[in-house]
Amino acid sequence: MGRSPYSGQPPRAFWRGAVAGRGALELQDIYQPRFALTPETAIFTAGSCFAQHVGAAMKRAGLRVIDTEPRLRGLPPETAKRFGYGVYAARFGNIYTVRQFRQLIEEMLGLFTPAWPVWEKDGCYWDALRPGVEPDGLASPDQVQEMRSAHLAALAVALDQADVIVFTLGLTEAWEDRATGTVYPTAPGTIAGDYDPDRFVFRNYGLAEILEDFTAVETLLAEINPDLKWLLTVSPVPLAATATADHVLSATARSKAVLRVACDMLRDRSERIDYFPSYELVMSPAHTGGAFAPDLRSVRPEVVEGVMGLFLAAHGIAPGGETETDAPRSEDDAICEDVLLDAFQP
Repeated sequence: MGRSPYSGQPPRAFWRGAVAGRGALELQDIYQPRFALTPETAIFTAGSCFAQHVGAAMKRAGLRVIDTEPRLRGLPPETAKRFGYGVYAARFGNIYTVRQFRQLIEEMLGLFTPAWPVWEKDGCYWDALRPGVEPDGLASPDQVQEMRSAHLAALAVALDQADVIVFTLGLTEAWEDRATGTVYPTAPGTIAGDYDPDRFVFRNYGLAEILEDFTAVETLLAEINPDLKWLLTVSPVPLAATATADHVLSATARSKAVLRVACDMLRDRSERIDYFPSYELVMSPAHTGGAFAPDLRSVRPEVVEGVMGLFLAAHGIAPGGETETDAPRSEDDAICEDVLLDAFQP
């Protein structure tokens, strides 16, 4: 046999043997960390609802996961989780798009003032930029603003402490205020507020926009924390609904493809950015029983556990056991505002 440019490739480069013939969660060589995580590494977690699994697994393994807005004393763990305590590095709720993350950082730094920051429903008031953390709403707009100010201060502390930001990219679709570009984690009218087509506009961010938004966030945070590193992942969870004209399956494929390419491009340009293939591990055709629950959207708990086991093993860290505040073992247990879109299905 003559020479080929593939002759020197390692076994992991060939589908037969590297994927075919091996269990979906037996791919110990799929992830080679660019930098180490140790028990001393201060980890800032954020992203879409799948990111809750990532942070939970790290906590169980004894890693130092930042929490600058801990639950109030006496608040039961399940109630605390429902109100956004202990889920991420601060109580900002799910961050589905890079644009949403950029806006949050700019607001914290006083560079951006969001439009329509308070939404009302049935006499109660919600923080429009994190409506899921107060599922029952608050008593007044002033109370919403007071709690948001405290939250932004806690966020600043978390970012100052962080050694690594673990960020899970989830969606490209979002809703914005037409006049100011303020982006919201949920469509107005889903949890609270009212949808006005003259005020709000649908956006489906493209690759160039995502790269620009991430670069802006990276630059701003480097001024605060010059040694900060990034670990990116892509959520495998499909869209609950799409506001495009496409079938939701096609819209999901578009969204995940754009996010996955963005991660590669970002990783290639900086040694401070790494990528963990949680998306690929869940979507692998090697799952004999399928990776998803019967709803074809919720990732089965044993698959989540296996994915995170591979991640921890690559860093030489053993998985931990259950804790009092253990986070979701399945996507159904995660706090995901987009699930509420099912209520609008005809």
